Amino acid sequence: MEISPLKLNSYLFFKLPSAFLCGVRVASITPNQCTTTVKHKWINQNPFQSMYFAVQAMAAELTTGALVLLHIKKSGKNISMLVTNQSSTFSKKARGRITFSCIQGPLITAAIQKTCMTGEGVSLCLTSIGIDAQGDQVCKMEFEWSLRLKS
Repeated sequence: MEISPLKLNSYLFFKLPSAFLCGVRVASITPNQCTTTVKHKWINQNPFQSMYFAVQAMAAELTTGALVLLHIKKSGKNISMLVTNQSSTFSKKARGRITFSCIQGPLITAAIQKTCMTGEGVSLCLTSIGIDAQGDQVCKMEFEWSLRLKS
């Protein structure tokens, strides 16, 4: 199966319905970058008239996870993936359409090669940046992924 925004968004509908209902969508994915968007609306707001942090985390984590999934698929190997740590920094209220991007595809390729060569688990930290329609950064989220070759 080819990994595309349409297929990933269909996956959200069936397997991650809370993200889908909150408006998280994959906008684009290439071997180097994944981009998602989510628009602030009634269903994903907090009491402070901005987007709830967990919705931002879903959109951000999807950029990193989809990119890892793409590289695992490309490798042809049976590799497990798991988020082991997460941290966030919020710099502005998230209002309007927020675009999240992870641009660390080459780092994922190197981690997959390392786990395939050594058979050991590998941890890598991937960053997703959330930008509003004015071009201002609203948050930075880091996800530590553990990759391990399945036997």
